[in-house]
Amino acid sequence: MANILIVENDPLNMELAVKLVEIEGHEVFQAIDGEKTLSMVKESSFDLILLDIKLSGINGIEVLAKLQEETATAAIPVIVVTAYAMRGDRERFLNAGCVDYISKPIDLVEFRKTLAKYVEK
Repeated sequence: MANILIVENDPLNMELAVKLVEIEGHEVFQAIDGEKTLSMVKESSFDLILLDIKLSGINGIEVLAKLQEETATAAIPVIVVTAYAMRGDRERFLNAGCVDYISKPIDLVEFRKTLAKYVEK
């Protein structure tokens, strides 16, 4: 079982992501904005972060950059889960430092496969 932080500001998307991660048997933690995310990673240890890009305050790209700056958080794999699905977006987020990318609306099969690549049950 992995500790997974889900960062999502839309309640319906958060509910879906939480259920999908819990079904896989993992412990879920939730943050709705960048500031909360950065404070939570200082207080707890996470095996994976599922990060939305469009957040209020500090956006997901800024959160990703701050996580990479810190030695204690740089090794946490981050999967971007976002509605940004235009040509070039995937490469842009991978170049920013995430390990993978899931576009919204979420494809359940792809979500499970992507999650399984980074955490074990």
